[in-house]
Amino acid sequence: MNFLESYLNPFSPISKKKIKTQWGNIKPKVDIFPILYLIFIYGIVYILPYGEQLIGISWFDWFRNEDGPLEWIQFFLYLSAGFLAISCIRKRVKDGLNLNLIIWGLLAFLCLFVAGEEISWGERITGFGFDAIRNLNSQGESNIHNLHYFHHLLLDPSFEISCILFGWLGWKYLPKLDALPAKKYSLYFLFVALFYLYFDISFSSTVEQIRNDQEIFELLMALGLFLHCRDNSLLQNRK
Repeated sequence: MNFLESYLNPFSPISKKKIKTQWGNIKPKVDIFPILYLIFIYGIVYILPYGEQLIGISWFDWFRNEDGPLEWIQFFLYLSAGFLAISCIRKRVKDGLNLNLIIWGLLAFLCLFVAGEEISWGERITGFGFDAIRNLNSQGESNIHNLHYFHHLLLDPSFEISCILFGWLGWKYLPKLDALPAKKYSLYFLFVALFYLYFDISFSSTVEQIRNDQEIFELLMALGLFLHCRDNSLLQNRK
């Protein structure tokens, strides 16, 4: 239980996440859960047998599919992060309008907007959508991020830029702004930026483009933002 709590639980304090080796203990300054998550997905889920016999596709493809379990987990994480960010805004309004408050506002909007986009604003539940948007959508759904222009030109760069901001530039150059994730959560975002960068480079290379495992990596960004918003909301409650 202690092993699961300290290594595999993304909600446990980073101070408890020691890596024990034959040469001594390693105390990382960043949360290593993203590494363990990717090892689990590509080292275990990837080779799980009998998926096609039980559900018609491999377990790995089921996990990373559109409208699959990872996408629905992202929806709940983004939705929760959005409301937690609003809680942080309410507790910081007394400090007046400043850059930190503006970023919290943008973060709350981003999380709630992405949550709506993940389920095509309820279309995947109710079946109700807008034909005007569907006709311009790469997947025939009522969402904005899959509109042809945005999907092919802006979507990947937006992930790369935002994840580099959240995973490095924020804590490195703007450490006084608590609206930007702390250093300990950097891997939740940098792995996402690395995937999208490698995916885009492979598109322009002389070999076949790598497989699109975006849902696997995007879950890390959703979880990172949720943990960031949760930490700040709990911190304010203790004051």
